Amino acid sequence: MDQNPPASLALEKLGIPHRVFRYSGEVESLEQAAKERGERLEQVVRSIVFRLGGGNYLMALVAGPGQISWKKLRQQVGQSRLTMASETEVLAITGFRIGAVSPFGLSNKLRVIVDRGVLEEKEVSLGSGVRGIAIIMSTADLLKAMTNPEVTQLMENT
Repeated sequence: MDQNPPASLALEKLGIPHRVFRYSGEVESLEQAAKERGERLEQVVRSIVFRLGGGNYLMALVAGPGQISWKKLRQQVGQSRLTMASETEVLAITGFRIGAVSPFGLSNKLRVIVDRGVLEEKEVSLGSGVRGIAIIMSTADLLKAMTNPEVTQLMENT
């Protein structure tokens, strides 16, 4: 694939510096993704979509393999019930398949909550909208590229 993925195209439109990383083959784990990108696990940002009810969704950006605290997420969004979006919902809402989800280049505007742990890294990588391709960028540029990101503590053990 020669064309840049949707997240890269969206970042280019915003004039945000980033690098496009293409894997040599299938990516089977977070550990493999980090290793191939030459990063630590904490630099790999996962974009997770949640269903809030009433047809509303949000995206949480979290670094590394840690678990999101459901209690903290429910408090942040002010709802007692929420679930992870299904694979079908993720594709319909973002335009991307699970494993390639990005906060950039989305087909629908989504509320985005960023875990503080993401900001502890100087450089991070995240989905590009296409499996097998990642976006690598500085954390400062990640925040600059987002519209009103909510930064809070979402992870379990922090």
